[in-house]
Amino acid sequence: MKKNLGASRTQFRLRDWGISRQRYWGCPIPIVHCGTCGDVPVPEDQLPVVLPEDVVPDGAGSPLARMPEFYECSCPKCGAPAKRETDTMDTFVESSWYYARYASPHYTGGLVEKSAADHWLPVDQYIGGIEHAILHLLYARFFHKLMRDEGLVSSNEPFKNLLTQGMVVAETYYRREANGAYTWFNPADVELERDSKAKVISAKLIADGLPVEIGGTEKMAKSKNNGVDPQSMIDQFGADTCRLFMMFASPPDMSAEWSDSGVEGSHRFLKRVWRLAQAHVVQGLPGKLDVASLNDEQKAIRRSIHLAIKQASHDVGQNHKFNTAIAQVMTLMNVLEKAAQVTEQDRALMHEGLEAVTLLLAPITPHISHELWNQLGHPAPVIDAGWPVVDESALVQDSLTLVIQVNGKLRGQIDMPATATREEVEAAARTNENVLRFVDGLTIRKVIVVPGKLVNIVAS
Repeated sequence: MKKNLGASRTQFRLRDWGISRQRYWGCPIPIVHCGTCGDVPVPEDQLPVVLPEDVVPDGAGSPLARMPEFYECSCPKCGAPAKRETDTMDTFVESSWYYARYASPHYTGGLVEKSAADHWLPVDQYIGGIEHAILHLLYARFFHKLMRDEGLVSSNEPFKNLLTQGMVVAETYYRREANGAYTWFNPADVELERDSKAKVISAKLIADGLPVEIGGTEKMAKSKNNGVDPQSMIDQFGADTCRLFMMFASPPDMSAEWSDSGVEGSHRFLKRVWRLAQAHVVQGLPGKLDVASLNDEQKAIRRSIHLAIKQASHDVGQNHKFNTAIAQVMTLMNVLEKAAQVTEQDRALMHEGLEAVTLLLAPITPHISHELWNQLGHPAPVIDAGWPVVDESALVQDSLTLVIQVNGKLRGQIDMPATATREEVEAAARTNENVLRFVDGLTIRKVIVVPGKLVNIVAS
């Protein structure tokens, strides 16, 4: 290049897209084949080409190619006998602009109603498998820009955000037959043997008691016979349990490993929520919480409630991390289960906490949340309730517990007012009894204060 002996060239990996398919179900390709004129487009006033409805596909190629009443026609140009194209378009053609049609599904004047499309598009959040990234999403952009150029939509891009969800994976079990073929067994038909640490050490088929090989964890598929029927789990544990497990098992963009023990754990958690709520409501609903008169212990509990709301709202609303949002609810439950229930203030605080738990879980476990919301004194269904609102004042701490390190090693902790200055924190750390013991005979070289978290004293 520098010597002008060659030229740069951009090599695109895009290839022509063959859209024709030899099947009935699809949009007819509007082309007529004429022996004289060649391939002739169907005139606009004859569109759309409508599929015949008296078709019984038999799986032996395109049924349209065996229907003279469909393909026999006249050439739009010369009027001579001609043959209509019997291939139909790939379904990717229709799925490339369906999102735009959703904006005006009953519109009969064209592809989309522009005012509706401009109101709703582009799509705020697209969720789909990673396999869509190289086909459907690419085609959708092509079609969207075509519709933009034709004045059907105003936006330049079809989608604002993309989330590609992970797969559900499960263990596989097999036997290799004498002829080399593999026979795969469903996990429900296999009995596992575990060691003292619950690690699987062997597996056998329940039907004959003979051993089977453990093939590892793979995507649920018919070929590996490792699919789990959700209906059996729903029958045993309920839909809410299955929904909670699926959301808690992993972030939505990662693969989730199916685990019977994980399902059971989710079921136990929902039973904990139910028991705590029943123990609360059986005593009658409390009065209104007096926030101004909370003691230190009650302030800490209320801070946990609103911290859970804040973090769960961010996890769900900004990052789609339902698993960490559920973890926030579990952490809050640990706090509520230990909370005192002596005074009316205690019970009012518990009520606020249970309302937060119910609302945070409602999109994930709607059935139990509906019942709990009603029992907590709300006649309207939880689906009509608003998302819980954070009280920022509840997050303000009067005092902070700071960790003290000496040369990077934990040596103590101090409680300081939240308004304490850096100098006050350093002075308190220097005079801490345990710290004095570890710096005895040493010279303090530096004191590092990380506000609200720790103090590190460097001494030698």
